[in-house]
Amino acid sequence: MNTAAIETQENYLNAGYGLKSWLLTKDHKRIAILYLITITIFFFIGGIFASLIRIELLTPQGNLVSSETYNKLFTMHGIAMIFFFLIPSIPATLGNFFLPMMIGARDLAFPRINLLSWYLLVIGGAFAIFAMLAGGVDTGWTFYTPYSTTYSNSWVIATALGIFVSGFSSILTGLNFIVTVHRMRAPGMTWFRLPLFVWANYATAVIQVLGTPVVAVTLVLVFCERVFHIGIFDPNLGGDPVLFQHMFWFYSHPAVYIMVLPAMGVISEIISVFSRKPIFGYHVVAFSSMAIAVIGFLVWGHHLFVSTQSVYAGLVFSFLSYFVAIPSAVKVFNWTATLYKGSISFATPMLYAFGFIGLFTIGGLTGLFVASLGFDVHVTDTYFVVAHFHYIMVGGTIMAFLGGLHYWWPKITGRMYPENWAKLSAAIIFVGFNLTFFPQFILGYMGMPRRYHNYPDEFQVLHVLSTAGASILAIGYLFPMVYFMWSLRYGAVAGANPWGATGLEWTMQSPPPVHNFDEIPVVTHEVYDYSTVVKEGVEVG
Repeated sequence: MNTAAIETQENYLNAGYGLKSWLLTKDHKRIAILYLITITIFFFIGGIFASLIRIELLTPQGNLVSSETYNKLFTMHGIAMIFFFLIPSIPATLGNFFLPMMIGARDLAFPRINLLSWYLLVIGGAFAIFAMLAGGVDTGWTFYTPYSTTYSNSWVIATALGIFVSGFSSILTGLNFIVTVHRMRAPGMTWFRLPLFVWANYATAVIQVLGTPVVAVTLVLVFCERVFHIGIFDPNLGGDPVLFQHMFWFYSHPAVYIMVLPAMGVISEIISVFSRKPIFGYHVVAFSSMAIAVIGFLVWGHHLFVSTQSVYAGLVFSFLSYFVAIPSAVKVFNWTATLYKGSISFATPMLYAFGFIGLFTIGGLTGLFVASLGFDVHVTDTYFVVAHFHYIMVGGTIMAFLGGLHYWWPKITGRMYPENWAKLSAAIIFVGFNLTFFPQFILGYMGMPRRYHNYPDEFQVLHVLSTAGASILAIGYLFPMVYFMWSLRYGAVAGANPWGATGLEWTMQSPPPVHNFDEIPVVTHEVYDYSTVVKEGVEVG
């Protein structure tokens, strides 16, 4: 059996597969791997900028780079991480690879469009990298006007064009997922037999299709005003800069859920497998994903509490911001209830799931702080907000992404990774993350503005702690890349189902064949039914 598995892996990854076949592939699994390579590059680009920011903030004087260069560093860090890593991270990689298999399909509904989506991300990323190499952009990743349309002398248009093009990648991926889930489910795969990972990606796809065109139009208007001096956002030309904020955040707050919803789907899969129990309240968790997708479009105004928005509008958006926290809290409650009296295995994916729950809960609770109109006025544009969204988007999304990558790595490659090294990496990341960002809550409450590279001396101790944490965090992030590469050659051969999981993706060989299934399966059991599972492969945990 091991020899056959090794031959399958080598045939899939090597034999007769040149560069051209990868670049022209219509296999959703290979496209997912291309996405994984692409977003990993942008993760390290964004990480380099983050490292320079933290080194600069070691001293109060800001003596490493100039103010202008510092503006470019945090702008390009945000652009690389948000638009080219976090947004495509889970849907385009794990979602692309596993969503068709999880519903019993041989591929996504539109394989050619799937490949086009990857090319659009690469083209958009190329524009962004060109802008970085040509001198950078200094507007902040939010491109607030009229600075981005009139006053900035940096590469705004090239960067905005890159984000505009990559946005179509997001739209097409979302469209592909929606059609696939609706039209290509295996016989017997009813809506309430779908894995929660599929529900989460479906809800995400709805946001991608409905929300991304709004930010695309917004960037087109920035281009028109910057090039043709049409008065849309610049008050000197008769425009309104607050209009830009409304349009930008109408997409960009739901975009938070493009990052977090798929992460929640990953956690649901991991919690169920490693507690050997069906998810408590499956239907409620499924509907909570759709609720987050819908309500997420109604809360953008909490980003404008200190703008010219009326107090009454602020109160409405404050209430809705509290309301959107309910379906997220439901998920955390249901995951916790699933763990109760479960047969818990502390394998690496489960450690990342625990890390996600801890960090996401802190991020969610502090989100209620900034949803409070009075408190938000105090901490707006401070490091409190920086810490909050990093706990959600980095502490949440990246912990789940790494958890999902460890969970499905045996299926993707047919190999196991070194479990002890993986557990050590998970612990380092958790400690490093909290040391990096928790001091920033204190900094923000004390009044330290974000995007400043000069600061009063009394803030230095907290900044030093944050930079030390970032160094630890960087080591933790580097570990998986090393041992994943090592595992491709030296890792123990994984069976078809090393975790004893229930999904259809675990019923086929590892790595999966190009066509996924010899015959389309007929689903006869409920989702997360562990009475039907046959565990095969190495023992871990």
